[in-house]
Amino acid sequence: MSELTYLVTVSGPDRVGVGAELFAALASLAPAGANLSDVAQITIRNALILCGEITTSQSLSAEQVRAALLERNIVGEGINVQIEVVTNTTEVKGGRTLVTLLAPSVSAGQLHQVFAGIARSGSTCERIVHLAKNPVDCYELVIRSPRPDELRIEMSTVGRSAGLDVAVQREGLHRRSKHLVVMDADSTLLQDEVIDLLAEACGCDEAVKEITERAMAGELDFSQSLRERVTLLKGLDESVLDEVRAKVRFTPGAETLVRTLLHLGYVPAVVSGGFEQILAPLMDQIGVKYLRANTLEVLDGVLTGQVIGEIVDRPGKARALEDFALEVGVPLEQTVAVGDGANDIDMLSVAGLGIAFNAKPLVQEHADAALSVPYLDAVLYFLGISRDEIEQAKLG
Repeated sequence: MSELTYLVTVSGPDRVGVGAELFAALASLAPAGANLSDVAQITIRNALILCGEITTSQSLSAEQVRAALLERNIVGEGINVQIEVVTNTTEVKGGRTLVTLLAPSVSAGQLHQVFAGIARSGSTCERIVHLAKNPVDCYELVIRSPRPDELRIEMSTVGRSAGLDVAVQREGLHRRSKHLVVMDADSTLLQDEVIDLLAEACGCDEAVKEITERAMAGELDFSQSLRERVTLLKGLDESVLDEVRAKVRFTPGAETLVRTLLHLGYVPAVVSGGFEQILAPLMDQIGVKYLRANTLEVLDGVLTGQVIGEIVDRPGKARALEDFALEVGVPLEQTVAVGDGANDIDMLSVAGLGIAFNAKPLVQEHADAALSVPYLDAVLYFLGISRDEIEQAKLG
């Protein structure tokens, strides 16, 4: 005898016990050959939609299914039950892809553009989770896609046109296994460019800022530009390093990001073209144990205008990420890199997930995802971490 598939949908105000009643009713149909094949639920502001799909022989009628439900007193108190035969069980083939989208506020018009792009790629949405409402609006979509590369292109295009930050990733447990998160310091973890603050102290800030901007835009070789800028600092008293460190500001959300990562068992790290003398005490302050940065040479309490050892430049940042991953015991596909400048491009490309944070277009082109909001903890949403988990981390 051929099989039938029934979709049982319970809807109405949520109340204690309704799920237990539904599954008790469906379980009572097992002797008649009914097997539970799928379950889904969503609750929005106490409005419940709970679905159970059962597959059975044609000897079990819809009336028998309804009778089993009525015996469990599900109907009533505003609760409705609908039973329908699923006549078309054709599903979109292909793997599951996660699409994370965020903005200060996500509108229905923006979601329309997203779902139109999903449809154009021949894909369907299986689930939507509202990860955060504040300080940004963030949704995570589980997409079934036969053409994931086409979906990625569509989402990138929609993101730019709709004003959304979008990340597209393969679904799987590996996502929550990205245990190493490597961040740039200046203009990423920190609001400031440290060398600019040092330049202000020696009165050469305009010259240094010009070189810095050209280097971050990819117009100059970073190593050469760093040496040129550090040369201008020659003669500064070592005490200036403490003064500058006191002025440095963390990016909004930076401390929340690190605290949450540590709470959830991730390993945060910082790789910077800046200076260890400034950064090391700051990293100790927030609990970051892994740091690689440049070291200013100091003789007799005065900066010499030189850098000691190998410069942490664009390829050096990628090597540092690889070294940290090896030390922590994490494969590269389970690493995350976050940066804003051209010297972060290699690091972003090597990581399993590269995130451009308020970055130039050149950097965004080499990243898997881009954030344009000013809150660094928004990185957590691309890892599937919800605002509730972030708030729990605050409580320890």
